[in-house]
Amino acid sequence: MCGICGCGQPEQKHSHHHDHHHEHSHNHDDSERLIKVEQDLLSKNNAYAEQNRAYFKKNNIFTLNLVSSPGAGKTTLLVETINALKDQLAIAVIEGDQQTEHDADRIRATGIPALQINTGRACHLDAHGIGHAVMELDVKPNSFLAIENVGNLVCPSSFDLGEAHKVVVLSVTEGDDKPLKYPDMFYAADLMLLNKIDLLPYVDFDVERCIKYAKQVNPDIEIIQLSATKGSQLSDWTAWLKAQLKTQP
Repeated sequence: MCGICGCGQPEQKHSHHHDHHHEHSHNHDDSERLIKVEQDLLSKNNAYAEQNRAYFKKNNIFTLNLVSSPGAGKTTLLVETINALKDQLAIAVIEGDQQTEHDADRIRATGIPALQINTGRACHLDAHGIGHAVMELDVKPNSFLAIENVGNLVCPSSFDLGEAHKVVVLSVTEGDDKPLKYPDMFYAADLMLLNKIDLLPYVDFDVERCIKYAKQVNPDIEIIQLSATKGSQLSDWTAWLKAQLKTQP
């Protein structure tokens, strides 16, 4: 787990030894404590998420939370999406990474405002940080806000940011069984973008099996296949975006 939700912290090291007959004596207490901490964290996060959601609704800011494992192509997808739509609507981007401003710099190069959140040891963005970032970035009313989460298919599934939809990006260079291996993320997502389809001739990836697994986890998930780098079927994705913008409350 990460620095915020408790994962990623080093194992506690003790200077004393436990005899075998009582080595598990405090396991239940530790488990109960961990569950309570997790519940408290998620409860606080959800409260901030609802504040964000109310603000987005009031100001007509359509917000997406883009999630994936590292290297799936989220930033390239955003750059190409911005280039296709920036003359048609106002766009802003919040980038999440453990370190560097590299992704935010790529977005800014398109002429679109972007703010980088460096999470350090934390493996996901949280709603409190997003609320501050929106104010600092000065996201305009009647705009599209894209949040690119930290590359991770585990923790971001549990942390609501106040977004309208989670969009999970899966590249064909990953395993086609990812939806089964990381079901919480695919269950939480409303849309799966199957990216890098131009590489299908060169990788061992069964598209139909991947779609079957995704639907098995989440029967309502929508799926769009595309290649961000080649522009293949990017129009299907931008059409989905425009349709969501028209139907948001």
